[in-house]
Amino acid sequence: MSRLAQTLAPFVLIAMLLAAWETACRVLAVPTYFLPPPSAVAVSLISDWRVLLQSAWSTLSMALIALVTASIIAQCLALAVGLSPVLERAIRPLAVVLQVTPVVAIAPLVVIWAGLDHAERAIVALAALVAFFPIFSGAVTGLKAVDPDLERLFDLYGANRLQRLLRLRLPSAVPYLLEGHKVAAGLALIGAVVAEFVAGSGGAQGLAWRILEASHRMQTANMFAAVVILGLMGAMLNSLLQALEHAGLRWWRGR
Repeated sequence: MSRLAQTLAPFVLIAMLLAAWETACRVLAVPTYFLPPPSAVAVSLISDWRVLLQSAWSTLSMALIALVTASIIAQCLALAVGLSPVLERAIRPLAVVLQVTPVVAIAPLVVIWAGLDHAERAIVALAALVAFFPIFSGAVTGLKAVDPDLERLFDLYGANRLQRLLRLRLPSAVPYLLEGHKVAAGLALIGAVVAEFVAGSGGAQGLAWRILEASHRMQTANMFAAVVILGLMGAMLNSLLQALEHAGLRWWRGR
């Protein structure tokens, strides 16, 4: 299969699905408030593109802040765990508990603690909480994924624990860190949207707030338009991080 066919394949499939959706809505006379055709969603995207872009930037900026915050905290804790096995036994159960706790269960508490007038703080905190575990887990796993021959070489040279961490374990963890950040980026975006739904405040007018506003007015096409923007934003973020991952792995293999 040629490279052109591989590149066009997903776009052809999407076009076929949209055509089938449009045809079904028109032939079956589906009410617009129940399921709008793609043409109505496109009209909504064109007419409200300024508002949608502003809301998309609000959601994306909070998700990126949360991702950076989660990355710093997770990597610092992972480095501390790499120096102390006892600390790992203490931290990992708490990290697992945070991971398995649904964000919607604690979101109302975080909104109250952050203040009803500061919904952005709650959104960033909740998104960072969701993005924390993949980075932490990947970093800890990578710090342990060391070539045994290199471990014996460091034993031979009498390297101390800090030298092992910085010169052996940390470089070995690079692929795991990159993959963890790629997973965490998507989770941070999801966490930000879920937190916006729970906050339900006009002070944080992200895409979730636009979806809620449109649902209250039965403007289904506007809801789909916001979902489309959210999906495109997630796909672009994933593609960017995947490109960074490929570049980072090339550097890592060169080292």
